[in-house]
Amino acid sequence: MRRIIVCLKQAVDVAQLKVDAVTRQLVTASAPRKMSDFDKNALEEAVQLKEKLGDTEVFTVTVCSEDAKSVLREALAIGADKAYLVNDAAFVGLDTFGTACVLAETVRKIGGFNLIICGETSLDSFSGLVGSRLAELLGLPLISSVRKVTVEGDYMVAERSLEDAVETVRARMPVVVSVTREINQPRIPSLMMIMKASKKEIVVWNGADLGVSKELLEPKIEVVEVLAPKTERKKIRVKGESVAEIAENLAKALVQEGVVGR
Repeated sequence: MRRIIVCLKQAVDVAQLKVDAVTRQLVTASAPRKMSDFDKNALEEAVQLKEKLGDTEVFTVTVCSEDAKSVLREALAIGADKAYLVNDAAFVGLDTFGTACVLAETVRKIGGFNLIICGETSLDSFSGLVGSRLAELLGLPLISSVRKVTVEGDYMVAERSLEDAVETVRARMPVVVSVTREINQPRIPSLMMIMKASKKEIVVWNGADLGVSKELLEPKIEVVEVLAPKTERKKIRVKGESVAEIAENLAKALVQEGVVGR
């Protein structure tokens, strides 16, 4: 039986982020969490491969310092067979290297995998480094920026989106793949799928279960500051003697500011 492991992140919902008006700092403590959008594409692709190939199981892995079971239940409802949550208070502030190290140890402990799929990046941090770091730690080939995948025997064939071209590559499995948003349209689980998900297993481990050392968890990257850009209104009032004149003056102002072209 083939085994596909999908790495999921419980990310901040950036659409609902708030900004402190005085400090311009992002208020993340109260922001709701959700499955990272790129990771939904990764999960959807894994489930589609399972449906096409048969005799395949899909496991998800999430590293988090918080309770992420709602995200894992969603993943199970979408079509994953089993979920692993590596949850530890020591993971607060974990950077991409630390996350990749914990994921690598988790994947090694699960074992027996043929394919690892990651989202190309996450919408909250947008670093795009975890997939490549994970592949390096596991000593596996990496295919990044993937927009289409097919399995041919023991090989993975993937199309990669480059800036001005599309590249097709082939690698023997096991392999790590990071996918783009254009690879698929994630499904919305039905009520029946949600009910079935409640009976699927969620395995919870912590750092000690994996033997992760404290040295690996020390951040290698220091985030100095994250601020929202300054936004100040110019307070320009468009006037005119008639509606037509006001519209004309507004159009001229928009052209002058570069908002629209001539």
